[in-house]
Amino acid sequence: MGIADEDLRDLTRYRESDRFSEVEKLALDLAVAMTATPAEVPESLRDELRRCLSDGQLAELAAAIAWENHRARLNRGLGVRATGFSDGSVCLVPERSV
Repeated sequence: MGIADEDLRDLTRYRESDRFSEVEKLALDLAVAMTATPAEVPESLRDELRRCLSDGQLAELAAAIAWENHRARLNRGLGVRATGFSDGSVCLVPERSV
C-alpha cells in the first residue's frame, strides 16, 4: 500500500517522529481521540485540523476513522481473530496507557 515499515514502526511514537508531517500527526491525534473510550475529540483539535483541511476533508477523515473503529469492534464482538495472512509483515499492537 506504499506505507514503509519504518512508518508503521513509528506509529507508537508518531508525535516525536520526523517521519510524519504535522497534518498527519493531527490526523493521528484525531484517530487516537476517536478510538478512546469514551471518544472525546477536543474542539481545539478540530480547529487545528480545519486550518489544514476543508470541512469535507475533515468529515471524510473522521468517517474513515469511525469505519475502522466499527470494523475492529465488530470483529472483536464476533470473535474474529488473526488467521496468519500477515505473518512476517509489520503489525503493531497499540501501547496501553497505565
